[in-house]
Amino acid sequence: MRRKVVYTIAVVIFLLPAWTSFAQRGHTPAPPPVTLKATVDKQKIVIGEPVQLMLEATATGNAPLTWPNLDSLPHFDFVEKGKVDSSLRGTDRYYRQYMTVTSFDSGAWAIPRLPITLGNKTYFSDSVRIEVGYTKFDPSKDYHDIKDIIEVPNPFAKWFAWIVAAVALISIALVVWFIRMKKKMRTKTVTATAAPRLSPYQEALQQLKELQQQNLPENGSMKVYYSRLGDIFRLFLLRRFNIFSLAETSEELITQLRKMSLPAEEFSALSDTLRMSDFVKFAKYQPGLPESEQHFQSIKSSVDVLEAKAAAEAEAKAQAQAKVQQINKPN
Repeated sequence: MRRKVVYTIAVVIFLLPAWTSFAQRGHTPAPPPVTLKATVDKQKIVIGEPVQLMLEATATGNAPLTWPNLDSLPHFDFVEKGKVDSSLRGTDRYYRQYMTVTSFDSGAWAIPRLPITLGNKTYFSDSVRIEVGYTKFDPSKDYHDIKDIIEVPNPFAKWFAWIVAAVALISIALVVWFIRMKKKMRTKTVTATAAPRLSPYQEALQQLKELQQQNLPENGSMKVYYSRLGDIFRLFLLRRFNIFSLAETSEELITQLRKMSLPAEEFSALSDTLRMSDFVKFAKYQPGLPESEQHFQSIKSSVDVLEAKAAAEAEAKAQAQAKVQQINKPN
């Protein structure tokens, strides 16, 4: 009898892992119908510095989805809230919203878990920690109040007259030399054939074509690809519209583009591309190949639309001037 009991216990112990594995295989949890993610472009800021917050979600099925209505965030203030963009990816629904926030409370704060409702269930994103502080200073150094202005004698004062005289003589010599060189140049016939420079529009199209042929997204060079894509568009704006776009942030550039009366759909796609460029360069976000192609087409389409708009305005101006000249022309 004792042998049978021992034998039974041994069989149960031996088969228990197999039963457990089989039970786990039969009850593999299904993937959640909603994936929600919150991303920021920087996690350390000084007081009042803007932070780009991107909230994106992917939902499966046809259940109604309720997007979070964010009126306030603890310790953070909204600077700007973009609209919610949505698209279909196969059978999935994809949503994205850009928001600009800032904080005037020093310390380590967290953007809380943001809720989204699908049907009768609520899902939450992960919280995002952001450190808010002041500009760095050395507390070990003594505090010094503002001193009065101290007059410092100029050691070069006695040489000032000699310097002025030397500059005057050099200027006279340069003028004489320039006049002589100009006379010599008039006696020669110089034929210089310079290659015509491409127009801003032609240069932008050529650079976009070269960028597309490099296949950077397929090779994993997303950061280089988006940096080059943004630079091409900014250079086009600089040459075509005299907008100092190379030294502006994406948000400053979007503000200027809003004044150019682009179609709403075109402006929304262009803003999304410029903001995504910041997330790729600064937050190391890796979009998919379809997204990178979509952003490429957005830049190219915006260049075409802006060029057509500028050409139409120039033609209308030329016709108006011709009409005025025709009216003022004496009979």
